Order: sequence, then C-alpha cells, then structure tokens
Amino acid sequence: MYEKLFTEHNIGPVTAKNRIVFEPMGNYYAELDGSVSKRDIAFYAERAKGGCGIVMTEVASVNSKTGRGNLRNICTDDDKFIPGYKEMADEVHKYGSLLFVELYHPGCQGIAPINGGSMASPSGQESNLIHMPTHEMTVEEIKATVKDFVDGAVRMKKADVDGVVLHAAHGYLLCEFISTYTNHRTDEYGGSIENRVRIIKEIIEGIRKECGDYPIIIRFSADEYMREIGIEGGMVLEDAVEMAKLFEQYGVDAIDVSSGNYETMNWAWEPTGFDEGWKMKNAETIAKAVSVPVIGCSVIRTPEGAMEFLDRGVQFVGSARQFFADPDWGNKVKEGRVCEIRKCISCLNCMESLMVANEDNGIRAQCTVNIEGGDEITYLPLKEDGAGRKVLILGAGPAGLEAAVVAARRGFAPVIVEKDSCIGGQLNLANKPPKKEKITWLIDYYQAMLDKYNIKVCLNTEATFDLIKSENPYKVINAIGSSPVLLGAIKGLDQPFIITPPEVLSGKCKLSGKNICVVGSGMTGIETAEFLQDQGNNIELYEMADDIGPGLFFQNLIDVMGRLAPGGCKFFPKHQLISVSEHEAKFKKTDTGEDVTAKFDNIVISLGTKSNDLDEEIKKNCPEVISVGDASKSGRIRAALEDGYKAAISL
Repeated sequence: MYEKLFTEHNIGPVTAKNRIVFEPMGNYYAELDGSVSKRDIAFYAERAKGGCGIVMTEVASVNSKTGRGNLRNICTDDDKFIPGYKEMADEVHKYGSLLFVELYHPGCQGIAPINGGSMASPSGQESNLIHMPTHEMTVEEIKATVKDFVDGAVRMKKADVDGVVLHAAHGYLLCEFISTYTNHRTDEYGGSIENRVRIIKEIIEGIRKECGDYPIIIRFSADEYMREIGIEGGMVLEDAVEMAKLFEQYGVDAIDVSSGNYETMNWAWEPTGFDEGWKMKNAETIAKAVSVPVIGCSVIRTPEGAMEFLDRGVQFVGSARQFFADPDWGNKVKEGRVCEIRKCISCLNCMESLMVANEDNGIRAQCTVNIEGGDEITYLPLKEDGAGRKVLILGAGPAGLEAAVVAARRGFAPVIVEKDSCIGGQLNLANKPPKKEKITWLIDYYQAMLDKYNIKVCLNTEATFDLIKSENPYKVINAIGSSPVLLGAIKGLDQPFIITPPEVLSGKCKLSGKNICVVGSGMTGIETAEFLQDQGNNIELYEMADDIGPGLFFQNLIDVMGRLAPGGCKFFPKHQLISVSEHEAKFKKTDTGEDVTAKFDNIVISLGTKSNDLDEEIKKNCPEVISVGDASKSGRIRAALEDGYKAAISL
C-alpha cells in the first residue's frame, strides 16, 4: 500500500534509500562555539535509524561572527568543525541514510547582539517580528557571503557529508534576496527575478567550482503568504515556478519547497489550525515545472498524506516535527505498524521551547509527545530491568499512560486503574474545541501501546487503599489529575448558571443561542470560548491581565484568535471578576478602577485547575507513592508526559 515511499531515488550523484526526508529544524543542541555536539549526533542518528532516507540538519551558520541563529546552532566557517560533522555523517550512514547540512545566514531575522550589533540584509529592512538593527549589504559583503556559503560546502564535503541545502526559505538572508518584500535593490542583485536569485546562482557556481559534482539542494519559500497579513508583495507561487526553473538551470540537484517567513510564521511553522496537506499545491506545481526531484512538506503526519504527495508527482516527502515526535515513523509504516505512530499534534512546543532557549541557556527544543526527542543521549537505550514487577498506576490520563508505556518498555508489569470509562483523562476534553482533533491522535497512540504491551487497564474503578493492598504492587504512581478552580473569594460562583470548561467540553452542559461570558483567557478559556461560539452562542471573553491570552505562545494565540474574532467574540482585558449574582457579573477594570456590570445567560469560569486529592487512607499508608502530572502540579501535556516518563525510568 505504501511501497512507493520505500523506493530509492537519486539526489544528483547520491541515492536515497526511500522518499522520507527529515527536514531541518532548529534545536539548540550544538556546543557554544558552534561545534556539533554528542547530543546532535544522537538526535540525527535516531532519525536515520527510524527510517528517514535523508536526514537534514538544523541551520548551519556559514559565518559564526555575523550569522548565528542563536547561541547554540552549528556552524561551518572553521576547519575545527569538520570532525564533528564527520562523526555525525558516520552515524547517519550506519543506517543507510544520507546526511545533508543546511547552510544559512539569518539576515535581518538574526539576533543583532550576538552578531556584531547589526544584521545584514539586501535592503536594510528590519523584521517586523524581532526588530533588530539592520543594514543594507554592500556588493563586497554579498561577495564575501557567497564565499562563506561555498567554503561551508567545501568543509562539508571534507567531512563526508552527502550534500548541502542552501536555505532560501522562511525570511532568512537568501530568502530576503529573492523576495520582493525585502529586496528593493536597484543593482544587479535586485529588481528582476534573475537579479534577485543572482546571489544563489553565484553560490551554486562557486560550490560546483570547488566541489565538483557535489549534491546541492535549494530550499525556498514558494509563497510567503504576505497577503494573509494584509501586505502586498513577497514570494508568490507564480514567481517561485520561474525561480525553480532557474535553480535547475544553475545546477541544483533537488528543490525543497517550503513557505512563509517570520512575519507570516503561522504559514511556515503551522499551529493546529492548519490541516494536513494544506499547501501541497506549491510543491506539486513546482514539480510539474522542473525535472530535478522536488521535496514537499505540508504538515504531513500520516502515510496516506505522504502517499498523496508522491501521487501528485512530488518525489520526496518531508517533515521536521513529525519525525521529531516519532523518529520511527518510517520503520513503523514499512513494517505495517501504522497504528503505533506517535503523530505530532501541532502544539508548537518545539518552536516555543526553541525561542525560550535564546533567553535561557538551560532550555533546548523539546517535543510535547516525545520526551526522548533531543535527549536520546540521556535516555536511550532504556534499561530493561523491570523483571515483571507490578507497578500500579492510578489514573489513565497522559501522565499515567506515559508512565505505563515506559514502565512496560523496561519490562515492568504496569496495571492502570481509571475511575472513568475510557483512557485519556483531560485529553478527552482538549480534543473537543475546533481544530483540536489532533489530540485524539495521542489517545489513539496510547491505546495502541496498551495493546502492544498487553497493559492491564481497569476502567470504572476508583483508586482505594484496599485495591492497592489487593494488587500488592512494587510501586504506586499517582496520576489522578486535577479539577477546575472556583475561587472562593468570588461571591456567587455556586449558582447553577455558573459552569466550567469540562462541563462544556464534555457535553454535560450543552448550550446554543445563549449570551455567554467566559472568564479567563488561558488556552483552556479561549478554546472553550471558540467551542461555544462554534455551537452558535454569543461570547464575551474577560481577562484580568492587560492582554488576552497572557503567557500563551503567540503563534497558538494568533491561530485561535484568528477564528474567534471573525466569529463575533468580544474581548475585555483588564477586567477582574468581583462577584456574580442572578445572571449578572460584576467586574472591576484594573487600569481605572471602574465597576462594570454585564448580564449573561451563563458564565464559564476558566481560572485554572488544582490537583485532585489522593484518598487519605492511601496517603497515610503508602508514603512512597510517586505523584505525576496534574496530580503533582497542574501543567500542559508536555509536563504531564515528562513527569510520567521520568517516574517510569526512576523505578
């Protein structure tokens, strides 16, 4: 059924064992001097081992003094870096995969303080996202940058890396040259399409002169989707087709089609609101216009989605986040274990953690659903020393499920006790708002793992001390979750028209045609508001903080707000709920102290959660119970899974 995915195909003089490509993604794993780290090597090797025919690295800066993406991205501008790339290539080659290194310069999207104080760009135009000091490049600077790219390729060839990727996507320097949004030059590097791609032409010619028949892939944004944010100009597909023809003429061996830039970030690194395959047309159109192989990406999560790409004439299927979430995707598809795939849920924790890493050197890019991702060197291989000892897990939410699966992988015999009639815990609420059905994939994955490891699950069963005594487990893990907070200081919250997000999302309280106030604009609050709006209600969203969505990752907030606002939802930041009376809410404006009163049919209180209390008899008689997830501290899915994982490896 998926045989074509596993056929060979050439990239210039080299042959990929299949059509699966791990696309580049920043990770913050490198050494501080830009050297490849042991963590890097383990990370990329795991993707090769898992079945990716081509493995591409994160951005590799061709100039570590003026072109760093962050304090821990790999670099190529010194011979001292060659041994690290050689070791990485050797590890990837062990699994029959190809390694390509992505050469790049961030341009105006770089961080000026770590790059000499001013970022180079074609026309001196700063990024409207990060607003760093920027200057227009001289022709001499352009020529020097061309040489930096060529020198980087020379070093990669010396390191036995199979080829290089020229990063002309996502608003970075080469993308800035080819885009009319950022290139306003009037010399030979601006104006016509031929002039805007001239810097890339010179890089390709330089690599060919120095490296001969060495594989070169060009990765570029076929559409920057500037129109989606109300701006004319930028890369559009029509121009991209003409550029692709020129790239082929100049001698590239393959074309990797992406989209977006920092200012249209949601069209480059898509949040959950984007469906699988939404931009297949871009790669398909370019594939019809050229004869070199085309690599396409489009939020691919399933083998069916990958096959559709190939059926449309695209030669390779790429993803970064899916193979971050599950490096064994390729092997699972090939071996008929599709139900075991751990799909990326498009939560963007990888992007959020990468951005935080720029500010906190202790953080690295991390995946919500794959705790081992990026920490392979720490966790793998797992010790298999469980010896069949029983581990009793109280609760089948995400923390409990992860603990059970990892314990089973280690050879323990986990038993899950769950008071509800199904597994998943609060995932069964998180998957209800519009565009959040991807959360169901995570529930499905855990069900497949429970089946694979024959993990016993006792549904509709309360966790009691008598049950623990009867099971006589080696260890007990408490994963009983949390419940909504209703602040006692606010008068009137005990009235029947006051409801909580779980009551709404579970379907226990069904509302339509009502005027509803949602108090609290965390992710649960705004997603509950969207759910209710989608059910035909009029929504007003109130928040005590200065802005709606305090603390939320901006991409996810933009995604939800982009649907909430057009649907008619009204927003009231700086409004603190004081009291509730009969269908009436009283607020105090935090900036002026003014009292505001509004009437509603229902009021939804979304002010966070608190850990559920463990049975007193259990707490008294089982002092060594390990509490994980929301049972320990309320948090997001990643925190719950990490708690469960670490509890299981600590056994």
